[in-house]
Amino acid sequence: MKKILVLFTCLFFQSILTAQIHEIGVFLGGSNFIGDVGKTNYVSPNEPAIGILYKWNKSPRHSYRFSYMQSTISGNDLESEVPGRVQRGYNFKNDVKEFSAGLEFNFFDFNLHELLKRKITPYVFSGVSFFAYDELYVLNGETKFDYRASEFAIPMIVGVKGNILENFIFGIEVGARYTFTDNLDGSLPKNENLDSLKFGNLNSKDWYVFTGFTLTYTFGEKPCYCAD
Repeated sequence: MKKILVLFTCLFFQSILTAQIHEIGVFLGGSNFIGDVGKTNYVSPNEPAIGILYKWNKSPRHSYRFSYMQSTISGNDLESEVPGRVQRGYNFKNDVKEFSAGLEFNFFDFNLHELLKRKITPYVFSGVSFFAYDELYVLNGETKFDYRASEFAIPMIVGVKGNILENFIFGIEVGARYTFTDNLDGSLPKNENLDSLKFGNLNSKDWYVFTGFTLTYTFGEKPCYCAD
């Protein structure tokens, strides 16, 4: 009975302490836009992007991840390979500030308590993003600001990470955001007074992509390892 009680107590504290492994760090990279203006490349960073992130590692296979990222996204028809866009010649810039929360899943065990072992794993992340942006419209070929707005998006991130020092983890990732707006580029203004200015594919939502690297610092208590 005593051994069972000791084992139960040890497992209980192990589950608590393991949940206290945290990561905090930064994201540095670039952004690109996928929509009705500019290039049609899926990954083609053309503006700098920065961010901060926090992870709560619940197990060696999954983490709860929270982040704030921001960037200017832009598009220029003259850089497109689509002849119709080049002839049209529209361009825009939009200021995006994003908060995200969701679940990060590791393909391989990534046990942060094994500090002396070099580990590397691919990972995926998804959840929900809430971002602020500028509502735009195009008048006589010039993109103009209407008002500040906000919307939701679904982030879809793939990456690879590994521990480079005792408490530091380096990662490289590409993350596309499927947004619930079609007006990051001014093609579909919500203002009813601007309905006549709509253009492009009105049935397709806009995307933006963050590509770059992450550097996080890990901290927290080690788990309880029980003897037989």
